[in-house]
Amino acid sequence: MDFFAAVMEPFRWLVSVIMVVFHDGLSAAGMPPVAGLTWALSIIGLVLVIRAALIPVFLAQVRAQVRMRLLQPDLKELQDRYKGRTDQTSRQAMAQEQMALYKKHGTNPFSACLPLLIQAPFFLALFQVLSGISGAALKSEGIGAMSHDQVVQFDSSSLFGAPLSASLLHGGGDPTAVAVLAVVMILVMIACQFLTQKLVAARTMAGQDTDSPLMRQQRVLLYLLPLIFGAGGIFFPIGVLVYWTVSNLWTLGQQFLVSRRP
Repeated sequence: MDFFAAVMEPFRWLVSVIMVVFHDGLSAAGMPPVAGLTWALSIIGLVLVIRAALIPVFLAQVRAQVRMRLLQPDLKELQDRYKGRTDQTSRQAMAQEQMALYKKHGTNPFSACLPLLIQAPFFLALFQVLSGISGAALKSEGIGAMSHDQVVQFDSSSLFGAPLSASLLHGGGDPTAVAVLAVVMILVMIACQFLTQKLVAARTMAGQDTDSPLMRQQRVLLYLLPLIFGAGGIFFPIGVLVYWTVSNLWTLGQQFLVSRRP
């Protein structure tokens, strides 16, 4: 096992354990174990557990955004002071003073990305688990905490005719069903990302100079993040798209609630 696989193994087990717990609970409640809806709801359960655990991180992110907004006048004054000075010494001095400002206010320009970075290992683990389903089914193996029977159930399950282990790029099952469901969820992801960044920008940028560094950063994120996830969606299995779509809806809901606070 290489280093990366060793690092990811605990995340794969945790992701698969949460899915199995929800799947077993739903099956005990009377839902068919092999049904795509049962497994899709298990993935949604995974989203709810992870995002609920990240609520303290989200609140810390909101506080960091407020602090970032408060330091903008000092940051603008610093930029005006060094305007037109392009020598190496001045650039280094400006960078050091910027870092001192960020430290003083207890924030940094990348604080908005923290929840995304923390989610990344879980998202990648889910991608690895679902991408390995078909291979594990053929080898009569389990994967993570999923038994071989559960692997076979997942591999044969579908949602609206699209197998949960299929992807837009690699196919599997009915190509039309996979394409329609994948495109719909990718568009929902893009819309959620765009609207979320609009809400973040509206809250963070209130009263700010349109040419401030924070404003430029928000404009980049406004268009870059939706494009990244939209392009990446063509590689994701349907099950992973379910996870990321629901996660983006959660994020949009969080930002909407925060934006309504004074």
